[in-house]
Amino acid sequence: MTAFTSCNPATGEVVYTRAAWPESQLPAALAQLRQAQRHWRELSVAERAAQLLRLADQLQAHREELAGLVTLEVGKRTAECLAEIDKSAQLIRYYAQLAPELLASLEIPTQASRSGVAFEPLGTVLAVMPWNYPIWQVLRFAVPALMAGNACLVKPAPSVPQSTQSLLELARAAGLTVLDVAWIDHDQVEEAVRQCDAVAFTGSTQTGRAIAALAGRHLKKTVLELGGSNPFIVLADADVAAAAQDAANSRFRDAGQSCNAAKRMIVAPEIADAFIEAFCAEAAKLRAGDPRHPATTLSPLTRADLREALHAQVLDAVAHGAELRLGGQMPASPGFFYPATVLDRVNPDCRVYHEEVFGPVASILRARDEADALRLANDTPFGLGASIYSADKERAWTLARQIEAGSVFINRHTSSDLRLPFGGVKSSGYGRELSEFGLYEFVNVKTYWQK
Repeated sequence: MTAFTSCNPATGEVVYTRAAWPESQLPAALAQLRQAQRHWRELSVAERAAQLLRLADQLQAHREELAGLVTLEVGKRTAECLAEIDKSAQLIRYYAQLAPELLASLEIPTQASRSGVAFEPLGTVLAVMPWNYPIWQVLRFAVPALMAGNACLVKPAPSVPQSTQSLLELARAAGLTVLDVAWIDHDQVEEAVRQCDAVAFTGSTQTGRAIAALAGRHLKKTVLELGGSNPFIVLADADVAAAAQDAANSRFRDAGQSCNAAKRMIVAPEIADAFIEAFCAEAAKLRAGDPRHPATTLSPLTRADLREALHAQVLDAVAHGAELRLGGQMPASPGFFYPATVLDRVNPDCRVYHEEVFGPVASILRARDEADALRLANDTPFGLGASIYSADKERAWTLARQIEAGSVFINRHTSSDLRLPFGGVKSSGYGRELSEFGLYEFVNVKTYWQK
């Protein structure tokens, strides 16, 4: 059975297929991984870091080749793919420096003669991964888990087999035997959950609920990074031109296929028309085309079904009173392209008001005042990130404390920083990646006490 298929998003052409493992192969792979982990956990954190640094070197040495595969399978522009690989290598170097200190055992004075805490690995962590960042998403989870002494088994998205295989080969070239890929279909995921010691998932909220249910059934620790519908609040005193440019950069990068992008532009009435005009002008500058070409600024969506679902959301919004200010037409050309689209006066009757929009479509919500802007920002099932634009930083800081989200950025679009925790609340998931908080997600914080 063919379970993994690469399809070039720029042309629609199938370029690679790979069959899923037979059922007997998963137990064998896990047995090998457990054996490798028993040796890996006995290494010092510094020794693990040194081996992972060899993977960072491999990523940098093969960055153009790897970026080409990501562009071929995902459709992202080459510059965006190179940035993904560079950030992944930077992540390894960051944790290599940070982990030895943060994973060191702690002596904690009590009435005991000796007591403290040690950070020990859980064992083998299963990661069910998405397609939009096939290198970064895997390593964002795997690097801190490996630093802590775990082994990692990656179940990749069906549409990125070549990118995932290439990453595995680079890991093997670096000498890493505690990172492996499970070429399994959906029917085998529950068995993988049952046999592993913890689960990480990045993807849609719907699938995240299913993964959490499986993990709960087998009492496995989980970290879920799910969907987002990030509000981008522009207050009346904001620099409108800067806010519009930043909002467009966030909304349309990677063809809008990022969970953490700005998606709902919530604008104060005093500057709404000026912001929308400036935002539409920025969006209109984008040029769709071959993602390998430097002149291309808007890449295709990754799959045909994603484009169909996106267009259905746009048609629904217009049917329910939203005003189409830009785009919204299904292209007739080959590939899975969709134009930069702006929907004004989005209201609660529109699906895009409540659902995550995964593509180059922006929703404009006109707030009555600042209190209404806060209400609109929180009137969503999601809680991944948010942005606030205002000249009054103290006012924006106070407003940020009232937004229900895993992160809030003031006068900047949402992004991930290696030094800061990343994750969400509500239907955007739970747990954290990156920073020291991500390092502690897949460890046993074990107490020691001696009389």
